[in-house]
Amino acid sequence: MNFVLETLKVLVLSIYYLFEPLFLWLLPSRRKNVSGEIVLITGAGSGIGQLMAIEFARLGASLVLWDINEEGNKETSRLVKEHGALRVHDYICDCSNRLEVYKVADQVKKEVGDVTILINNAGIVTGKKFIDSPDSLVEKTMAVNCMAHFWTCKAFLPAMMASNHGHVVSIASSAGLIGVNGLADYCASKFAAIGFAESVGLEMLDLGKKGVKTTIVCPYFINTGMFDGCSSKWPNLLPILEPEYAVKKIMDAILKEQVFLVMPRSLYIVFGIRNMISVNLGLLLGDYFGAFHFMDHFKGRKKD
Repeated sequence: MNFVLETLKVLVLSIYYLFEPLFLWLLPSRRKNVSGEIVLITGAGSGIGQLMAIEFARLGASLVLWDINEEGNKETSRLVKEHGALRVHDYICDCSNRLEVYKVADQVKKEVGDVTILINNAGIVTGKKFIDSPDSLVEKTMAVNCMAHFWTCKAFLPAMMASNHGHVVSIASSAGLIGVNGLADYCASKFAAIGFAESVGLEMLDLGKKGVKTTIVCPYFINTGMFDGCSSKWPNLLPILEPEYAVKKIMDAILKEQVFLVMPRSLYIVFGIRNMISVNLGLLLGDYFGAFHFMDHFKGRKKD
């Protein structure tokens, strides 16, 4: 009898969940109020980290800014104050260093309070073929893009769980969903970051901590300088994203407590098809979309 009832339940809910995106699109969605929330953003000194900080400032959140670049972090602090932030705290932190993450996290808890929205945004890219990547850069990529998420969550997640209130946001990449020629270490780090974030989300559900939300963001290349020189073969189908557009979508996803965000939308179709076709057909389509040559002219962000 249990088998029949559970099967019936799954069938009914499956039909509902199939049409749920349509319902959510037609009906005005609820957006959470982040006024007064303590938002920590890693990599806040530039790019989308800086833009997200400005958006949270406009919404009345208290901001904790982490970056290894002191000058960039101070500039973000100045900008968010101009946009109405009342409480801003900036810290220098090398997210690749576990002990430094824990040390600065303890400072934050004492000086600001418990972080309620954690945005793991800091990231680096070497842009070299795997065989040409120095071991030190491979290790750094994994440390910043993936392992740092472990340490920040270890530091701030317990308080969220205790209050059953919080939100962990992982700024990953579409390169964490499919391998890209010339980005072996970067792809590996983003695959790992996505797997980690998904698993943490499931753990929260299993532990009954439904008030602790997770959002995973998987964008295509964003025009922040990090991937300067990269190109898209068919920009109308797969455009390089402008930072302002990307941040608008990310903020919408966070405020709607959306679990997964891929952008641009065309990538939902690409990844959906990829899982249903043969390897050879996948390679053919990958060549068509220019996936093997995205990094051919990579320059990256200019060093000051």
